[in-house]
Amino acid sequence: MDNKRLLAAIAISIGILLLFDLWNRPAREAQRQAAQQAQQSQTSGVPLPQANTALNPAGVASTGPNDGAPTTPAPRLRVESPRVQGSVNLRGARIDDLVLRDYRETIQPGSPNVRVLAPREDSAPYYAQWGWTAADGRTPVPGPNTEWTAEGGALTPSTPVTLRWDNGAGQRFEISLSLDGNFMVTADQRVVNTGTEAVQVLPWARVRREHTPQVAGYYILHEGFVGVLDGRLRETKYADAKTEAGRRNGGPALEQEGSGGWAGFTDKYWLTALAPVDQSARDRAAFRHTSEGGQDRWQVDFAPVAPVSAAPGATAGFATRLFAGAKEVHLLDDYATRLGITDFDKAIDFGWFYFLTKPFFYALDWLYKLVGNFGVAILIFTVALKALFFPLANKSYKSMARMKVLGPKMQELKERFPDDPAKLQQEMMALYKAEQINPAAGCLPILLQIPVFFALYKVLFVTIEMRHAPFYGWIRDLSAPDPTNLFNLFGLIPWDPPLFLHMPAWAIIMGITMWIQFKLNPTPPDPIQAKLFSFMPIIFTFMLASFPAGLVIYWSWNNLLSVAQQYYISRHDRETRRLEKLAART
Repeated sequence: MDNKRLLAAIAISIGILLLFDLWNRPAREAQRQAAQQAQQSQTSGVPLPQANTALNPAGVASTGPNDGAPTTPAPRLRVESPRVQGSVNLRGARIDDLVLRDYRETIQPGSPNVRVLAPREDSAPYYAQWGWTAADGRTPVPGPNTEWTAEGGALTPSTPVTLRWDNGAGQRFEISLSLDGNFMVTADQRVVNTGTEAVQVLPWARVRREHTPQVAGYYILHEGFVGVLDGRLRETKYADAKTEAGRRNGGPALEQEGSGGWAGFTDKYWLTALAPVDQSARDRAAFRHTSEGGQDRWQVDFAPVAPVSAAPGATAGFATRLFAGAKEVHLLDDYATRLGITDFDKAIDFGWFYFLTKPFFYALDWLYKLVGNFGVAILIFTVALKALFFPLANKSYKSMARMKVLGPKMQELKERFPDDPAKLQQEMMALYKAEQINPAAGCLPILLQIPVFFALYKVLFVTIEMRHAPFYGWIRDLSAPDPTNLFNLFGLIPWDPPLFLHMPAWAIIMGITMWIQFKLNPTPPDPIQAKLFSFMPIIFTFMLASFPAGLVIYWSWNNLLSVAQQYYISRHDRETRRLEKLAART
């Protein structure tokens, strides 16, 4: 029975990892192709068809002058900070040009900076916009192509700007924009009523994506609509949003009324999201999908639940924040705490093992700040994990060492009862009990590594801090697979093998360390188990070949530490030495 449990445990472990590998293989191939495309060019420069209507949060068409298709280049206001650069499109009050100074597309020298937002003339339009709807049906409001005037120079962390537009009917619309030192823009929308009658308008803010991006990992990483609305995390993938919008006959894929929160689009490393400044007020957020000119359009928008009213001589407003940048863990934590944005850190998909993944990141990040290299931090972190599990692993390794010594006795029992499995099992169980050995202990170290493996994989896969983090030698990006390959003699042959033939140096090192570790283990008495154990290093080598290099380095180092621990126990465990002497005499 114990042999069957051992076999089942090992089979389940391998099955989980194989399934994990199959799920992630398309994602890794897509990631590799995206990196190759990024090296060739930042954008293709082919414009998409333009739409002349605004997708309005209130479902009412925005009206106003300059709503027709523009025929001249739009005036722009420069955006400049130590971390971002770009411009505000004064035609339509859009931030549609934003590049991150700290991040590049690839690790290659001269690679272009990552572009977060892009204008409608680009191949992948992506922008944030602010506007109003005439709730009373008569007040002229700015439209999607209205040209605004700007007060002030460039938008910088020290110089906010104000956009203004007068409707000629007694109302002046204003949008005050301020930028912090990172990736957050605050927009304060106001309508100043200088007329003789009260007006009712509905201010809104939206992020609009006029293309469908290539996602990095459908099964293990969420990309698409994301937000925390009314205290609940909401995640909707693009395909699901399209299906839901179709089911609702063009209505929003999701619409939520509540207090505070945030909503936007998440990519693997980048986020563009809106959040009301007043997190206690009740607002309405929506995820939307439409199709225009054969192209999918995606939108997230925020608006007050009720229109705002401005009496004669009064001002009414609505303020939102726009985050457009990198999903840095500590930065999102800071915004969540300092600005009160509920669960803003959940924009990072830490997954089911959140309780492990995020603490793992904090530990690795702390070690990185001490040693200056994430790869070295992983090695130190692995030692800490081994120390944490040392008592349990020690007991397991002692049991395995004793089983190895008792191998001849087990073989003798098999020869004594070749045709009586029940009696053989009974005698072996009696032997295990007499020598205080747990036959299932051999798979315990592997089972303990599974949740740690998944959590560490998540850290390497989703946190931008690991992106493009170098190790030593040929490893220049711990979050990417080891680029070397046995099948082209590690670069000596000018050939790029397909993904299924990817066999890098670190995967081979990992396989060798696993083989050594298994050689120190006792040979299972069951021939099926013995064959399974002998093939496991090969299976794991091919399976982990295309995983992030940081994860393979972790596994290799963990194996070496396990080998050292097993060797030490086999040399210094008194009971093991006693059994060895007993076996030698008999």
